[in-house]
Amino acid sequence: MKYRVLLSLLILGISVQAQSEQLQELDQKTKTYGDIAQQIWEWAEMGYQEERSSALLQQTLEKEGFRIQKGVAGIPTAFVAEYGNGGPVIGILGEFDALPGLSQQAVPEKKSARGAAGHACGHHLFGTASTAAAIAAKNWLQSTGSEGRVRFYGCPAEEGGSGKVYMVRAGLFDDLDLALHWHPGDRNDASAGAALANKSAKFRFYGVSAHAAAAPDRGRSALDGVEAMNAMVNMMREHIPERARIHYVITDGGKAPNVVPDFAEVYYYARHERRDVVIDIFDRIIKAAEGAALGTGTTMDYEMIGGTHELLPNLRLQQLMYKNLQATGGVSYNDEEKAFAQKIAGSLGEKELREDIASGVQPFKEVGRAGGSTDVGDVSFAVPTGGLRIATWVPGTPAHSWQAVAAGGTSIGTKGMMVAAKTLAATAIDLFKNPDAIKEAREEFEERRGADFKYIPLLGDREPALNYRN
Repeated sequence: MKYRVLLSLLILGISVQAQSEQLQELDQKTKTYGDIAQQIWEWAEMGYQEERSSALLQQTLEKEGFRIQKGVAGIPTAFVAEYGNGGPVIGILGEFDALPGLSQQAVPEKKSARGAAGHACGHHLFGTASTAAAIAAKNWLQSTGSEGRVRFYGCPAEEGGSGKVYMVRAGLFDDLDLALHWHPGDRNDASAGAALANKSAKFRFYGVSAHAAAAPDRGRSALDGVEAMNAMVNMMREHIPERARIHYVITDGGKAPNVVPDFAEVYYYARHERRDVVIDIFDRIIKAAEGAALGTGTTMDYEMIGGTHELLPNLRLQQLMYKNLQATGGVSYNDEEKAFAQKIAGSLGEKELREDIASGVQPFKEVGRAGGSTDVGDVSFAVPTGGLRIATWVPGTPAHSWQAVAAGGTSIGTKGMMVAAKTLAATAIDLFKNPDAIKEAREEFEERRGADFKYIPLLGDREPALNYRN
């Protein structure tokens, strides 16, 4: 018995030392990973078009001994990279798509980089930090001889394309024990997150073109169909749940005022905290489109673009991530970064830079309030999922802004990215060391999801829109 205890203590000591070494090595590789993130930031490839960004992350993982499955779920830029044998199997999610129309230089004033898109949600940092964490967890497995597999999911087209939904639908998470993820933000927070369920579609109206002055009676305006639909949906807003959200943008309204447009298109989102409410609202939006077509003498069809579940929290995983985030700490600015951050804060209308938010960790909360949507929601209904947000942007910066793009292209973004990498790596290693924590997370997951749960993708049976543009 005495020798067993000594052996257990020795193994524990080796394990703890190996974990510490891997986290230190991440610090030493800051420039390497920073260069990878910067390259993806410069490419700024939009959803389903991330050929170079995806290939770079694949190459990075392959050099570290990961086995790569390319083009999974019928998506050329989606991939799965795995290292190890046996179980448990811990997944780490990574994204790398940019947003259209948000090109920005890494400077503290609005200045276009003359590109088609920009990383206004920080996915260049997301994918790179998750890659770094997966490699660190792999190195720990290797150095300790522990059983288990670390699996990196290369997830394209989060921005409106619902890339992970196709990956869930394809069964790529079925044998996973749990999944970890993170997201860039303006603060460090590992509280239980929340996200809105979402359905989106493009509604297309078809009319009859004619000269708008000489023969308007012979035309049937597709734009009238769009505007009639929008009017009815706007009236509907009074009669939906208070926390619901509906957004739209007219993506095609015709080409010239003196031509009755024979084609018009409007792009809609519907969101709520519960997917059943979203489904009901979306069905009503479809009815409004049908009525608009009938009333304007046009025809209409629609194409589903995306659909995501709300986020299912897992407090067991969140508490573990919170502990590791506290141990890692936040982001400290040097003088150059502070001057940059102060200018960004001023552009946001902030009276002063709240540097303490970037350097600290937010108190843990068990309930989060949703503000946006993510296809991580579908993953969270497939497997226990934990996540966190890290200050890669100046405090006060909203996502999808030029300020987010700018900070993400500087050392401020890189520093936050490495906080995320270390926190994710430490959490993955802790889980490999403690199978009971995995069991507890799974039990909580089963209870929250419910015994009668059946996964039904909100985007239906449509195939990935590989030519998609948000």
